[in-house]
Amino acid sequence: MLDVTRRTAPLAFAAILAATRAEAVQSRIVFHRGNDGDPETLDPHKTSTVAEAHLLRDLREGLVIHNMRGEVVPGVAESWTMSPDGKSWRFNLRPNAKWSNGDPVRAADFVYSFRRILDPETGARYANLLYPIRNAEPIHKASTGSALDDLGVVASGEHVLEIALERPTPYLLELLTHQSTLPVHPASTAKATQEPGRPENWITNGAYMLKEFAPNSHIRLDRNPHFHDAANVKIDTVIFYPASDLVAAARRFQAGELHLTTDIPADQFKQLRQKLGDQVRIGPYLATYFLILNSAKPPFDDARVRRALSLQIDREFIADRVWGGTMLPAYGVVPPHIGNYGERAELDFRHNSVLEREEEAKRLLASAGFGNSFPLRIEYRFNTTDNNRHTAEAIAEQWHAIGVETRFVETDYRTHFAYLREGGDFDVARYGWIGDYSDPQNFLFLFQSDNVGFNIGKYGNPQFDSLMKLAADELDISKRALILREADSIVISEEPWIPLLHYSTKNLVSPKLVGFEQNLRGAIPTRFLSLKA
Repeated sequence: MLDVTRRTAPLAFAAILAATRAEAVQSRIVFHRGNDGDPETLDPHKTSTVAEAHLLRDLREGLVIHNMRGEVVPGVAESWTMSPDGKSWRFNLRPNAKWSNGDPVRAADFVYSFRRILDPETGARYANLLYPIRNAEPIHKASTGSALDDLGVVASGEHVLEIALERPTPYLLELLTHQSTLPVHPASTAKATQEPGRPENWITNGAYMLKEFAPNSHIRLDRNPHFHDAANVKIDTVIFYPASDLVAAARRFQAGELHLTTDIPADQFKQLRQKLGDQVRIGPYLATYFLILNSAKPPFDDARVRRALSLQIDREFIADRVWGGTMLPAYGVVPPHIGNYGERAELDFRHNSVLEREEEAKRLLASAGFGNSFPLRIEYRFNTTDNNRHTAEAIAEQWHAIGVETRFVETDYRTHFAYLREGGDFDVARYGWIGDYSDPQNFLFLFQSDNVGFNIGKYGNPQFDSLMKLAADELDISKRALILREADSIVISEEPWIPLLHYSTKNLVSPKLVGFEQNLRGAIPTRFLSLKA
């Protein structure tokens, strides 16, 4: 999942808080939580960001969900079975599952939703995640003879959904927690898409329903009275604030205006921990912070240049001094703690000294034709946050030592990622990827040549593509891991993307908030939380 953050305009907190405190007097429980940024969309089949995932976990419920410990638990499906060959799954839906307008949630709604995301007309960026489903790939690629009706998702009863796979998929249940598999209400989807600014158009089936959407200010969700587990949802209203101005968010947290934040300003981490104690929470996360190199254009199509730039980055310095120890140095694409894997591929210079790395970087640039009389000039694009800016400044200073001149292009998150998504020209761009499921394929698929949605740097390697296809067809988990490890070693040796840091989850958590637990998935569903008075 794409990691995005943005800077927002000053929020009208006083007015919002006054209104919600008035509600509190009337015994409504209101939860104020910071979010990574404003969503570009709330259509689950068109989303791709962490900020959107946080909202969608509250608004919609898939077949299965993550609980507060990041475990896969029943959602709309109350039970399921798998065939002996691992290629057929049967999900029994809750008979009391309903949409926010009172309509029953039916198996046919999921059939409609899976077909919709795989319909090439939808333009879903995440559609290729669902290629393990029978006929999903030819349908999405509009291959001759393919038809939506041929998709291996069928309703065999009003509350029975069957999914047929091309091959056994060990991460299927994890995959089904992803926003791309969330259902939409068939009768209202077109209207919601045409008039997205009207909350009443968004018919949802989660613990909450959309009440207000004020861009750059807040998004308000109210408890869905038709939700099948509404009796156990303790918080009446949750208000999300786009809060990537991390310093301002920390101030608002300390002032009691936020109960939860999704990030912490790195340069304030130590003082916040001293002041707030266990209200500062740090934990492992399945995520990697990258620099994408545009390997489709010179000189970044030259592996020597890419390696030189990577060699010269002092990841330990950036992790410790820039990020205050809240991130880990990354020498591999795949983060630690990933499931269905063994030893991860890592850069071969990890244990070399800083001086050894710099000498090799200079030799490589010289051999590629760059030097004092002909410096390498780079345009470095990133989305605005203090942490991203400090990271860019540190890297530019390190690159300067090997004769690289760096110019920054700094924009808000929406502009930055829209520019990359739409194929804008660039040299180097900041990117972050949050694991959608705990499997190495979810990081390695980013480099497949046919992944037009996420292969931002237009990397292509036929051997890598063949290995990914071979791994997809391998039934033995251990053999599959070895194939993926070989593919992993190709991208780490060619470095079309430079792995820089592995994320951690970083939250400020109010002592009033009950039930919060950090997890590898970064999942924080409001339905499992409560607030003390």
